[in-house]
Amino acid sequence: MEAMSDAIGPDDLVLCVNAAPNHVTGWPVPLVAGETYRVIEVMDFACPCGRSDALLDVGVDFAWCQSRFRLLPKPKSEAKTRGVSAPKEKERVR
Repeated sequence: MEAMSDAIGPDDLVLCVNAAPNHVTGWPVPLVAGETYRVIEVMDFACPCGRSDALLDVGVDFAWCQSRFRLLPKPKSEAKTRGVSAPKEKERVR
């Protein structure tokens, strides 16, 4: 099984699945369950809770245990064919 910190990187989108109080200090967290956050930085650091091997900086307060998030799949880009409009040439008749 691959650790999440190996699969996740800066600019990835993650879904907050656990907005419970901070599991180290017990203080409430400013994260919202069900909200999507963009990862700014992944810090290889064993969280004191023992549930993860990295902390994620999502731009809210300080770094959060990666066990609070689930990695969202990257959107698939689809190539769209677009028609090119060119001016029509007109013949002048005299």
